[in-house]
Amino acid sequence: MGNLIVLVLLFVFKCHSQETLSGLLNTYNNNSVPYISVQELAASKTKTIVLDARESKEFEISHIKDAIHVGFDSFNLKNTTQKFNEKQLAIVVYCSLGVRSEDIAEQLKKAGYSNVKNLYGGIFEWKNSGFPVYDIKNKETDSIHTYSIEWGKWLKKGIKVYD
Repeated sequence: MGNLIVLVLLFVFKCHSQETLSGLLNTYNNNSVPYISVQELAASKTKTIVLDARESKEFEISHIKDAIHVGFDSFNLKNTTQKFNEKQLAIVVYCSLGVRSEDIAEQLKKAGYSNVKNLYGGIFEWKNSGFPVYDIKNKETDSIHTYSIEWGKWLKKGIKVYD
């Protein structure tokens, strides 16, 4: 009976922790890569490489201006590191919310990149904060690929695209 109570409490805690963005990120991430807020990225005067760790269909619908698509399932560390030889470059990795981007950022850190950050809340938080996104033709758009219906609840502004 004690094990059942523990399982129920863990389930309730997990569900409750996903009611906030920080709870969701704490559930899925291990905080191995420091976050940068969308406001900090938008205001940054430092030359920053912005990498999009979403799939091609997500990137084509919308992305942050000048972001470089590296993908998640198709991510190739060797190809990416060949493009950026300087290990001290400021690099920000993002995805929909900040879960897949942490995995990609971890790989870059292990490869010796010392200034890698994960965009807190990803492109959803970027759009929710009123910053522009662009489609594959580099035209500003309100459409955002939401990855899934479950993740889509975190996008508060813009047009949700599921596929």
